[in-house]
Amino acid sequence: MRIFVTGAAGYIGTAVVRELIGAGHQVVGLTRSESGAQVLENMGAEVAHGVLEDLDLLRSRAATSDGVIHLAFNHDFTNFTASLATDLRAIEAMGEALAGSNKPLIITAHANGKASEDAALSFIEKGVRASIVSLAPSVHGEGDKGFVPQLIRIAKERGSSAYIGDGTNRWPAIHRLDAAVLFRLAVETAPAGSRLDGVDDEGIPFRDIAGVIGRYLGVPVVSIPREEAQAIFGFLGMVASLDLARSSEETKGLLGWKPVQQGLLADLEQGHYFTT
Repeated sequence: MRIFVTGAAGYIGTAVVRELIGAGHQVVGLTRSESGAQVLENMGAEVAHGVLEDLDLLRSRAATSDGVIHLAFNHDFTNFTASLATDLRAIEAMGEALAGSNKPLIITAHANGKASEDAALSFIEKGVRASIVSLAPSVHGEGDKGFVPQLIRIAKERGSSAYIGDGTNRWPAIHRLDAAVLFRLAVETAPAGSRLDGVDDEGIPFRDIAGVIGRYLGVPVVSIPREEAQAIFGFLGMVASLDLARSSEETKGLLGWKPVQQGLLADLEQGHYFTT
């Protein structure tokens, strides 16, 4: 297949591109930067220079592909509404280009992104094999810039690694390489309308994550009351207190997906999170 991948030079995107090429697919990767273009070329992908706002580019690249994996998203939490609107328009443009082809459109779920999900699924009746991948809050591995590095930064700055209450609230996680396999399987075979759970660790107690961070940094591991979460964790305050346990058993059964990489706690024990 010739697959158009948005966000191809990103943390998850590079793993997906490598996985697709390794499985014999051709990849056209969207990137806005010269450095990203060089990364994609070095992996053997064709480069599409551009941004999500360029809807004509998205339409043309989708129309000349055998399928689309949409990973790009502007994680600007100062104007998240605008980020969601850009995502929606991009999905609509690529869905229009694929209409009547029965080709796959794989999108990535985002918080409050129901409009984007509904838009993708609406193209099923227009002849698009649309499906949604919902990744765990922590997609871990070398190069991670997500939630866990933020927790490490906060613990360094405060001199303690905190969890909320008794810390039994659970975080699911997935290694980025296992996530890449899931996206490949989705574009190859996922039935239209599939909602795919990108989860390996189904629920790690938050205090266990805080414990590893505290031990590596040599700082105390402390419990804080819920009302202090926002002051300590900032925008992560709400997420850090949620119990988010999830299962991927249906996804594994549907696609034959079998995560094989180490879990989040084992990954933290490798030490690379604390040397970057």
